[in-house]
Amino acid sequence: MEDKTLETMRHSASHLLAAAVMELWPQTKLAIGPAIKNGFYYDFDFSQLPQKVTEADFPKIEAKMAEIQKQSLPIKPQKLTLAEAKKIFTHQPYKLELIEDLAKEGEKEVSLYTLGNFTDLCRGPHVANTSEIGPFKLMSIAGAYWKGNEKNKMLTRIYGTCFSTAKELENYLNFLSEAEKRNHRVIGRELDLFSVDEYVGPGMILWHPKLAAVREVIEDFWRREHRKHGYQYVYTPHIGLSHLWETSGHLQTFKEAMYPPMSMALKDKEETASYYVKPMSCPFHIRIYKARPRSYRDLPMRLCELGTVYRYEESGVLNGMLRVRGFTQDDAHIICREDQFVKEVNQVLDFALEMNRAFGFDKLKVYLSLRDPANKEKYVGPEKNWELAEKSLKEILHRRQLLFDEDLGGAKFYGPSIDLKAIDSLGREWQGTTIQLDFNLPERFGMTYIGADGQEHTPIMIHRTLLGSMERFVATLIEHYAGAFPVWLAPVQVKVIPVSDKSLDYARSLTEKLQAEEIRVELDERSERMQAKIRDAEKEKVPYMLIVGPKEAQTGNVSVRRRGEIDMGPIKFETFLASLKEDIDKRRQV
Repeated sequence: MEDKTLETMRHSASHLLAAAVMELWPQTKLAIGPAIKNGFYYDFDFSQLPQKVTEADFPKIEAKMAEIQKQSLPIKPQKLTLAEAKKIFTHQPYKLELIEDLAKEGEKEVSLYTLGNFTDLCRGPHVANTSEIGPFKLMSIAGAYWKGNEKNKMLTRIYGTCFSTAKELENYLNFLSEAEKRNHRVIGRELDLFSVDEYVGPGMILWHPKLAAVREVIEDFWRREHRKHGYQYVYTPHIGLSHLWETSGHLQTFKEAMYPPMSMALKDKEETASYYVKPMSCPFHIRIYKARPRSYRDLPMRLCELGTVYRYEESGVLNGMLRVRGFTQDDAHIICREDQFVKEVNQVLDFALEMNRAFGFDKLKVYLSLRDPANKEKYVGPEKNWELAEKSLKEILHRRQLLFDEDLGGAKFYGPSIDLKAIDSLGREWQGTTIQLDFNLPERFGMTYIGADGQEHTPIMIHRTLLGSMERFVATLIEHYAGAFPVWLAPVQVKVIPVSDKSLDYARSLTEKLQAEEIRVELDERSERMQAKIRDAEKEKVPYMLIVGPKEAQTGNVSVRRRGEIDMGPIKFETFLASLKEDIDKRRQV
């Protein structure tokens, strides 16, 4: 089935939902009901009802939808004048508001669709009749502000999904079930990895010791690889004066995502400046570049930083570690000459592929993020700069023979980008690598270098992240591996389990030897039964368990149990250690 056809079917399913709701609760006020990725939704105002509509009502709503669907009712379009449409929706205030919006846009007539006794304001298209709507299921309920504005009334949004066949619907529901098992928020609680504390602030991640260990491994690996690739590490402040963000263009085009200013006048009347917490690190790296005169021989200059930034997000869109207000980016800026930038972009692409593979992401989806041609005022810089930047990135992708999709409107305000999205074990896409070509900020900040001709020239700047934000990347890893990290990343790589207290001394000596080899190891000294300890280690997704008793202590062996309830039997401790180190060095999954 074509995507457009499926989208049309889902749009019709949203009308079927609204028709069923109106039969069950005629006092309901209707808002809007579009098709969306993987389904549809409809927004309702149930405030006139004596009872609250909840997910417990879904079976009743689905039964009514099925009843209407089986009647094979035609879904008929019609055109009416605005005045005629208002008469039909006399008791539907949200529809009347939409009609008024159309009038302000200069529309003279509107499109309506009728399904049995139900008529809705809608541009369409729709399937011919209700029997053409495929198998459906209502999924969840949520709050949603009218028109997405928090100053408006909160409505009730009912989400559903619809597919062309029962098998496709079943596969999708199975996919959702598997995705829920991998939900990083659930696994984070179960494995004690992180928390979000409302007392600290929404969207602020507290990294617990185990996940902090994972992050430390990632950051150490990241630093080593960047030094190999010719990057220089820098540190920059968390706040900057307002004129920094005025020059960069953030205050003109990105202010809604920035935290409010901190006025120094409240501290010192003679200091009238205001500071902003940084939403990005690029202006600081630019100022490092400008700290002294630069020659063409200094370029390319590759500055990198694991920089923590802060961006305001509406509370309703915050989502565990995936959507936060404070996060650390694996940020870098390459400042280069015009004859260097194509080579530098290609090198970043190669580096990005290496880094993604190292973490188990072999499949990537490529996007070219461009300006929205209908809203060019959202972007800074002259037209010629944008045309050159977009053309250059497109040519690089074509020369590499990389298949890519264009994402109109996906560009940052200062330049277009190549974006690589990692595809996880469930086939989901996750934003990670972004490579942005910028001809604009170097001009705005007056960046220059002295060329071989003795004249001043303006460099080109490449903004890039390879992993994206550390928070989102680690959440992606948790879901990709369902919390069972490869050995090199596992928070605890080995759990030592003594059979009884008689074997504690041997267990402690093994633990000390592993610690001396920088292995992340825990000794389970609890007075629980051995099987309970093994079961708990499995739940904690520890890659290896060493079971030791009097026999092992006498022979210098360890009984090895691998994650997944695989008994590897007794082996020499030295043999196990060598094998473990090889797993770590080769970044194996077990």
